[in-house]
Amino acid sequence: MPSFDIVCKTDLQLVDNAINTAKKELTNRYDLKDEMCGIDFDKKSKVLKLEAKQEMALQTLIDIVLGKFSKQNLDVRLLDLGDKPRPSGRLVLQDIKIKEGIEKETAKKIVNHIKQVNNKLQAAINDDQVRVNGKKIDDLQDLIADLRQQDFNVPLQFENFRS
Repeated sequence: MPSFDIVCKTDLQLVDNAINTAKKELTNRYDLKDEMCGIDFDKKSKVLKLEAKQEMALQTLIDIVLGKFSKQNLDVRLLDLGDKPRPSGRLVLQDIKIKEGIEKETAKKIVNHIKQVNNKLQAAINDDQVRVNGKKIDDLQDLIADLRQQDFNVPLQFENFRS
């Protein structure tokens, strides 16, 4: 029976490249020279830590990071910008998490969408991915085309296509 997996994965090397180019731009920016800005990337916990003297400089720092992500062909929806900046002494800090895997709520939305689009396909949630089974490869390919047009606030990749 043909099947495939819907996942959300991040290439950490591309993320690291984007962060390094953002750090280089940070050292060259004249408007951020006295703002004590910094970018730190923790690969294990997949958290990007930004710090600046003011909130405006922090927002500029976020814009730089988003621009570098776009230039590395990384989807900016990978970044969880939900946390608000928090003051810490004389600096303003913000932690940005990098999304990895599909959350349960998003997976349920995807499964419901699959059931609405095509009753012949079965979808099951496995940890942080969704497995889709069907009898015809054409139905699976049509579903992939449909899911690419939908917006679930996460970049989706399709793996393990088996016939």
